[in-house]
Amino acid sequence: MKITIIGSGNVGLSCATLLAQQKLATQIILLDIKENISKGKSLDLAQMLPLLHSDTKVLGISNNEFDKTKNSDITIITSGYPRTPGMSRDELININAQIILSVTKQSIIFSPKTKFIIVSNPLDVMTYVSYIVSKIDASRIIGMGGILDSIRYRYFLSKELHCSPRDIHTVLLGTHGDYMIPLYRYTSVSGIPIHELISKEKNNVLIEKTKKGGEEIVNFLGTSSWLAPGASILQIVESIIKDSKRILSCSVFLNGEYNLSNICLGVPIVVGKNGIEKILELHLNKEEKLLLIQSANQVQNMICKLELLNEL
Repeated sequence: MKITIIGSGNVGLSCATLLAQQKLATQIILLDIKENISKGKSLDLAQMLPLLHSDTKVLGISNNEFDKTKNSDITIITSGYPRTPGMSRDELININAQIILSVTKQSIIFSPKTKFIIVSNPLDVMTYVSYIVSKIDASRIIGMGGILDSIRYRYFLSKELHCSPRDIHTVLLGTHGDYMIPLYRYTSVSGIPIHELISKEKNNVLIEKTKKGGEEIVNFLGTSSWLAPGASILQIVESIIKDSKRILSCSVFLNGEYNLSNICLGVPIVVGKNGIEKILELHLNKEEKLLLIQSANQVQNMICKLELLNEL
């Protein structure tokens, strides 16, 4: 199993480290526009692996060595500019869209059968750009965001309920950002419906904390988080490699599902060896439908701001 990670920043390295530790790949390619960064980080990671009894081969390359990504089974795109304090995900649209366009085109040339996992922000728009540019089946393009949002939500819920986050199960819809929709009706703790443990009003407070979870880290560190995103990517990769058929909340291209078309948005999907095996359509109530429409409108507005829209 050959996995290419485009972008050797904090998220890329975190993801590569976890993949190598779990022995999920025979070869990991770390690609970055800054050649010394990818080569240095890959060397550091490779020298750690003997202690972990991992035989994974790690190679760091630069943009002009794209041919070395040839025949990658999975391509993870983390490249792009990270958020800085005071910056919204939306402000990154045109900067990162050009990057996604370029690396997606090159990836398809060398790995026409690869499956893409998109991590760059604003995530739903970048997933859309990658899908349109790649011209491949939508089942092979997955945006990571909903998994990250769900684990942050589970963390805040566990703190409030004084229980293990492992016992909390939830489903998220919508965009990765301020319009995410953790579904109160579909959240439970060891099978106990969440409404028996916490009021909807209190839950809404935790949802707001979840929405600001990434921003809080940016304010502390001056850059985006990387450990939780790396672990979130791992969930998708593992389910593809092991054909686990995990149900995960991810950003995917919708073509009529939830009465939405020509947009990428977070919904529950079944992830297996083919990528997206199935999109699960939930029976939403009126409030949930309204929230989903608002979230879709926000993503559509961002897509309309793409300066490279004519190129797509």
